[in-house]
Amino acid sequence: MNIEKTMKNLEKNGFKPFYVKTKEEVVPLVKTLINKGESVSNGGSVTLNETGVSELIACGDYDFIDRTGLQGEELRQSYIRAFGCDTYFCSSNAVTENGELYNVDGNSNRVACIVYGPRQVIMVVGKNKIVKDINEAVVRVKEQAAPPNTVRLNINTPCSKTGKCVSLSAENSDLCDGCAVDGRICCNYVVSAKQRHKNRIKIIIVDDNLGY
Repeated sequence: MNIEKTMKNLEKNGFKPFYVKTKEEVVPLVKTLINKGESVSNGGSVTLNETGVSELIACGDYDFIDRTGLQGEELRQSYIRAFGCDTYFCSSNAVTENGELYNVDGNSNRVACIVYGPRQVIMVVGKNKIVKDINEAVVRVKEQAAPPNTVRLNINTPCSKTGKCVSLSAENSDLCDGCAVDGRICCNYVVSAKQRHKNRIKIIIVDDNLGY
């Protein structure tokens, strides 16, 4: 895991990387990247909770698009509003030393906003999510990201019981291989390799282990 190399390649690929030593430094940095009154939203993220970002965007200083507790058409409308917000917050399932982002979603409102929509995306990423390449990113999600997230979300999948994706037991496991249950959370796979809109995606790398 090489933070300096990762940041250099992220910048080369059109992302805007930031580095902080501790999770306590995240919120002060975020405050310099957004303005009061702007519309903000977020994807589900343990990292945002651990760093205090979730609390910040819900504090009342911002137009927070909150989907908590919504269902049906109200939930759909909140997703549509989030897609057009000023700043969207999330983490990344993995960041490669080559400067690529790898994200896997079930509902996929998060990956949709990463790819296009919000004026800017701010990702908060612990150093534990930095991997050598996309191949390592794929395994990381199947072993370290998806299983604990199914437990956290109380979703009944094979990986919630075994701690790893069923596809890893196959002789030739493919990126998209996985279980066939209705609650599967690995449905859409997005690799962000190069940004046309330079610096739209900002990545705050924290020199600590955060999230899944």
